[in-house]
Amino acid sequence: MATDPEILADPSSDTAPRAAEVARGIMRLFARNDIWCLTEMPLRNNRRADLMGIDAKGQIVIVEIKVARGDLLGDNKWTDYLDYCDRFYWGLCPQLDRTPVESEEFRPDACGVIVADSYDAEIIRPAPLAPLAAARRKVEVERLSRTAMRRMTALIDPKISNLGPQP
Repeated sequence: MATDPEILADPSSDTAPRAAEVARGIMRLFARNDIWCLTEMPLRNNRRADLMGIDAKGQIVIVEIKVARGDLLGDNKWTDYLDYCDRFYWGLCPQLDRTPVESEEFRPDACGVIVADSYDAEIIRPAPLAPLAAARRKVEVERLSRTAMRRMTALIDPKISNLGPQP
């Protein structure tokens, strides 16, 4: 299970454990490929990326995790993430039917697909590169870095997490 203090979904949800397992598998795949990420990264458009990371070239990757068909089909906000990353992936559990992400409404030309369980993940369809403007990338990398540092500091001293502005 992921151990990030801000876990992927409402813990009372029955899909939360499966989403955390998918996140763990994807994070293991990414770590082997020198991509380091955070869960539940707030974006400036008031959305929250399930996983957001940076690869060795400084490119930003966002993964939207889905473990239930209804959640996948009902997600009409996912295109809001495309303005904040160079690559976008759907992260799916192995049991989930992948047919919808092959349809035109899910823009296969703009999205990759990763299938993951709690132990590992596999890229089923690579995400195409859609480079961010340099200024946008700089802002997002700085926000991601500061969020990571804030979370690390809060792990060391939980009382400090209530101090200072939140992203």
